[in-house]
Amino acid sequence: MQIVRRAGKEGPDGSPTEQRTATFTGTVYGDALLDGTEGPTVTSVLFAPGGRTFWHSHEHGQVLHVLEGRGMVATEGTTPQPIGAGDVVWAAPGEVHWHGGGPGSMLLHLAVSLGRTSWLGPVSDADYGSGQ
Repeated sequence: MQIVRRAGKEGPDGSPTEQRTATFTGTVYGDALLDGTEGPTVTSVLFAPGGRTFWHSHEHGQVLHVLEGRGMVATEGTTPQPIGAGDVVWAAPGEVHWHGGGPGSMLLHLAVSLGRTSWLGPVSDADYGSGQ
């Protein structure tokens, strides 16, 4: 059993909230809560309006639990769907998808990622905007 104690707004290891840039578009901040070395990777992610992940998939799937705000999520080849506080999203193993803040709303979600994450390219403005 592992208990991760969180004090203030710092990550569990005392590190500050990290602005995510390498695989995200727009303004996105994340706190790694569990690092995935002995199980899932668990991350609290805050997206500014329009902020979003790149296209990606997870070896064994991903669960998103929306804590606050409104956002969007889409699987490759589909129209983005709205998500909001209380929603839970399951992305199946290998399912290529993206998620992020809505055009006029912040989004805070808890991401539970299982296995290796495979990052692809950025989500275009046209793909993002097709859900509005």
